[in-house]
Amino acid sequence: MPVNPDLAIQPPANVLLERSFALADEAATHAFGERFAQAIESVRELQQNPQQRASGAADDQAFHGLQVQLVGDLGAGKTTLVRATLRGLGHAGRVRSPTYTLVEPYVLERPAGELALYHFDLYRFTDPAEWADAGFREYFDSGAICLVEWPQRAGRLLGVPDLVFSLDLDSGGDGRVLVARAYSESGKACLERC
Repeated sequence: MPVNPDLAIQPPANVLLERSFALADEAATHAFGERFAQAIESVRELQQNPQQRASGAADDQAFHGLQVQLVGDLGAGKTTLVRATLRGLGHAGRVRSPTYTLVEPYVLERPAGELALYHFDLYRFTDPAEWADAGFREYFDSGAICLVEWPQRAGRLLGVPDLVFSLDLDSGGDGRVLVARAYSESGKACLERC
């Protein structure tokens, strides 16, 4: 059973929306990643739309990126979900696991403009201070999508994410169960579209 992701969230935050998804096989994981990619695009376009903003939408509704934490044991499907999301956002190249590099950057040309996505894997961290020492804070403050595997290895230094995806093996078979929790309005809007 994966570590409870809510324990790593600091300050404590209320869950705005929670949904569970049965991912029976790899194809179901790919389909969810595609839906998630479309949700990101939809929310990003909505929040960047100048007409919506001019009609009275508050500036805090502008798209400021997303932090998505992926929690689950080894082999739970975290990297597979990241790959599916990148494919859904139009990335056709190789998607490498950042187990040794710690972060893999991607810049995607999208209809709403260029989108930066950073895929982190913090598995090798043994102390949360390593996250601080790595200088990753700037990635999280740049309006990018940050997908973080093993976020609990950074302790509470990541702050409150927009979304937490907890993946676990389905007790009844070979599939997975994805429990998704939204902690921000942007995260909630994405999750509603999945």
